[in-house]
Amino acid sequence: MPGFGNFDRRTALRGGAAAAASVALTSALAGTSSAQPVASGSPSIVTGYRELQTGINRPSAERTAALANLDRVAKAYHDSMTVGDGPLWKDLPLGPGSDFTTSMYARLRAIAVNWGTPGGALAGDPAVLARIKGALELLYTSDQYSEKTAEIGNWYTYEIGVPLYLLHILATVADELTQDELANYLKPVLKFSGNPNLRTNNPSVVETGANRADKSTISIVSGAMLGDAERIKRGVGAFTDVEGGGAASVIAKLHRAAGDGFHTDGSFLQHDSVPYPGHYGIILLTAVASAIHVTKGTEFELPADVRDAAYALVSDTFAPFVYAGALMESVRGRFLSRQGESAHDIGHQLTGAVVLLAQSASGKRKEELGGLAAKWITEDTFAPYLKIPDPERFAPGPDLVGIPGIEFAQELLATKVRATPTVATHRVFGQQDRMVHITEGWSASLGVASTRIARYESINSMNLHGWYVGDGSLYLFLPKAKGHFTDAYWPTVDPQLLPGTTTKSGPTPKLESVPLTGKDHCGGVRWDARHGAHALDFVSQDGTLTAKKSWFFTPSGVVCLGAGITDSSGELIRTTIENRNLGENGTGVLLADGHLVGGSESLRRKRWLHLERVGGYVLLDDAEVTALREDRTGTWRDIDKGANTKGTTVPYTRRYQKLVIEHGAKPSNATYAYAVLPTASVLQTIASAWSWRVRSNTATVQAVRLWDATLLANFFAAGSVDEVSVSGPASVALGRTGNGWQLAVADPTQRQEVVRVTVRRKTFEVPVKDTFGATQTVRI
Repeated sequence: MPGFGNFDRRTALRGGAAAAASVALTSALAGTSSAQPVASGSPSIVTGYRELQTGINRPSAERTAALANLDRVAKAYHDSMTVGDGPLWKDLPLGPGSDFTTSMYARLRAIAVNWGTPGGALAGDPAVLARIKGALELLYTSDQYSEKTAEIGNWYTYEIGVPLYLLHILATVADELTQDELANYLKPVLKFSGNPNLRTNNPSVVETGANRADKSTISIVSGAMLGDAERIKRGVGAFTDVEGGGAASVIAKLHRAAGDGFHTDGSFLQHDSVPYPGHYGIILLTAVASAIHVTKGTEFELPADVRDAAYALVSDTFAPFVYAGALMESVRGRFLSRQGESAHDIGHQLTGAVVLLAQSASGKRKEELGGLAAKWITEDTFAPYLKIPDPERFAPGPDLVGIPGIEFAQELLATKVRATPTVATHRVFGQQDRMVHITEGWSASLGVASTRIARYESINSMNLHGWYVGDGSLYLFLPKAKGHFTDAYWPTVDPQLLPGTTTKSGPTPKLESVPLTGKDHCGGVRWDARHGAHALDFVSQDGTLTAKKSWFFTPSGVVCLGAGITDSSGELIRTTIENRNLGENGTGVLLADGHLVGGSESLRRKRWLHLERVGGYVLLDDAEVTALREDRTGTWRDIDKGANTKGTTVPYTRRYQKLVIEHGAKPSNATYAYAVLPTASVLQTIASAWSWRVRSNTATVQAVRLWDATLLANFFAAGSVDEVSVSGPASVALGRTGNGWQLAVADPTQRQEVVRVTVRRKTFEVPVKDTFGATQTVRI
């Protein structure tokens, strides 16, 4: 499967993927003598690329604090480095195919960037420069990374990961290198990333998505360093796949249900079946932003239509999945398990890329991009964008250091740009089986799967507890818990009891790379900006447990229905209402029908629950609910053992509040019905009974009627509820609008050509072929 890389792409791109700058190539293209520095003279790609490593020296208290922390990290790497015949660091042995090659260049990059950053502890020190140059020579002559090196292990390390770090280093010290030295160090880049359109170790593989964007950036920058205009042009052309006729363009919108890249409904996929706006999509966007910034005003400038398409991607694909500056868990793939890439970390990288795009945009598009960046910076109070306590965590922008990201963001904020307000939104992204529900107070998204979209991704020893993230996980994002998922959630949460999922108590299934399900039915209908219905025909990975699951989204909360819950394994079957991270030694009163609930308690025939600082829960049937408050301990290494991404073995303990519905062993056609009311008070929870009525909860149809008589229904087969009948599987909404009655229909199976809906004895044939689950509306 193309594009798999176990190297931490976020770290690799922090300095280079968004790093680029004005292009002139005056000295390089003029044929600089091999005895002269290659980056002298007027501005060039090289000097601009350096700028995004070392910043623009814009003074501020935030820059001073960030630089102090960079000093600490860079000095530690420098002081522990030995430049001689052996390894640079004792814990990173030299050798072909080493898992540590990337880390060697990453550490050297930190030293080089600090050396080149004005005011840095190592800044301008000739002895430090000599050691950097000695380390570069050692890594090259020892064939750790040279044109003589063979690709052993992960292709990504050789073709993208190390080249990016190497270019970061070379750009920073380029004025101190001769053309001959530079040409030598770039020989392996030309070997391993010579053609940005193709995979070097397998030329039959055409690069797509983020991998293509990375290689395009590498081609542009290395071409500038070598004074090779044709290589720069090839890199620019690779973004839109000029050589392939545009088939693999990174900004093209695909009108199909799978495949790497952006899709017509705003979806973004990588590895064919994994929703990845929360990682690979941002890597791609960052690289495009770099190229735009690099080539602006030069003969290599990206075409206007390419730039405009890149600007439009931000609000269409990425912004819907950002909450308080962090990316939602449902679109982060295997990087849920990456200690160094929390939702806020990757959110910072997106913000940095958008700040960079805003610099090159104009008019309304500039205002839009600047407004989104300002919104995310303002709202992220958990991991403030302008503060970097650890250069390897929460670093804004696409570099390890974060100083350039701070400086460019402060320039933007100084223009008094207006932060984009939060607007209620309900969107269905059928081409990636994702949805998002945004209110002014809270937001939600679902992790689901189908025959099109994987349950999870677990490759390169990452996401080792990801078994159930695609089995109906309901992710809630709350204003008083902005760090909920970042605060050691994934190493400490009980992975078998994720909110929204129906699971077995027994052994977990075998981890697979990108497992699909055997069910097509996954999707939903949008009624308006504040309402929608989503459905999942669920089957467990081992095939023994099945259920029909629905979520009905409203401004006040989510009504969750389950039916047809059947299992033959003999294990206990549970549906999780809540599994909330309360933090270390967390508190929060849990009430059940007004009574205080202790540590562990079985709750029978309760009508409502309320968790302090979280919200309310309404039980809509006679479910038996177990409430359990427990401390759980885990390490990031438990869930990520990747060679270049592995987490630490430091134990974290977090307190959780679980609310679990018990279905018992071997249930047959069991059901559940409850509502989750984020941010609701006790009184609002009690009063919510007037907000909706459950009209059906069977394996054929699940439906609710809202207070204004709007009907939201999910049909898993032909059937009827109230005044609506359908010919087959469908999600349907019926209600009044300003212009009379309206019908909204979607095909969650994405298999049908027409859905026939009968309303009050009048039948409508709704075409759904090639709509990929998108909502179709009919006036009635």
